[in-house]
Amino acid sequence: MSQRFAIQTENLGRVYQIKRKRGETAPKTLVALEGVNLEVKQGELFGLLGPNGAGKTTLIKILTTLLWPTSGRAFVDGIDVVRDPQEVRRRINMVSGGETCGYGLLTVEENLWMFTQFYGLSDRVARERINEMLEVVGLTDRRTTKSHALSTGMKQKMNFARGFLNDPQILFLDEPTLGLDVQTSRVLRDFVKRWVRERPGKTILLTTHYMAEADELCDRVAIIDKGKILACDTPANLKRRLQGASIFKLQTTPLELPDRLGELPGVNKFTGYQRNGHTELNFILENENALVKILDVIQSRGGHLLSLEKREPTLEDVFIALVGRGLSDEENPVEEQK
Repeated sequence: MSQRFAIQTENLGRVYQIKRKRGETAPKTLVALEGVNLEVKQGELFGLLGPNGAGKTTLIKILTTLLWPTSGRAFVDGIDVVRDPQEVRRRINMVSGGETCGYGLLTVEENLWMFTQFYGLSDRVARERINEMLEVVGLTDRRTTKSHALSTGMKQKMNFARGFLNDPQILFLDEPTLGLDVQTSRVLRDFVKRWVRERPGKTILLTTHYMAEADELCDRVAIIDKGKILACDTPANLKRRLQGASIFKLQTTPLELPDRLGELPGVNKFTGYQRNGHTELNFILENENALVKILDVIQSRGGHLLSLEKREPTLEDVFIALVGRGLSDEENPVEEQK
């Protein structure tokens, strides 16, 4: 086992047994992970992207010793997660967006102090890191506030601060900016980049629903769906896969599309959803000639074109090309994708 990887999996699999309903005799299973091979180098800021139910959470739970694999092996900092989970836990930390941590009757500072003692930090180091992280997340003026009195966003900021207190060798960030305002998200992203840059050898594995966030932060990205890794490369190399494709975004008046636009000639991929009072349609086309038929169908359904934009490939486009739908399409979908 090489020590040069922060995270390594070998044919990792996880199968869940589903409880049978009354009258059913055949056992049911759910394959959450299947033959996952992944190598994350030390010092990388590595992204893991996938739709809901793709296997991201299961993979992270295995890597953080919260769940055993059904097959294969997983190593964190060169340590087998099954054989020596306690040693793995000494080297990691994890932040999950929307997670509640700590005790409501304790203040923000008291909660963070409690976690530093779990991690075995000295008084001096604990105070320094608490002060630093409160400044980073903008909670210095709330340090004496009972955590039950914090807003959801403030609780998430406190949780984010907790993840960095023990200066982990490998940090798992699972949707860390979910639900936060734009300015706070920008501040936290800047801190994450600086934290990795200033600590050679430290590693972060990030999951996010924000493609721009993954594109900005990650050295490499793996795309997972239905328990399998579909691609793994730098964001730039992944986007090069779509060079030469015609990519368009259309905005129309609110539109219902019983016809599947993804089945029109010349359409490779299509996603669409309702957003801010209009319908947004995204296409990856073989060539621009397919636009004529698309516009005809929209007009025939009573829709009016508000804008049409041709653009360069994005990480979202790569995701759509591989998975068949975008992360945005999990809410308010317009139509099934081809």
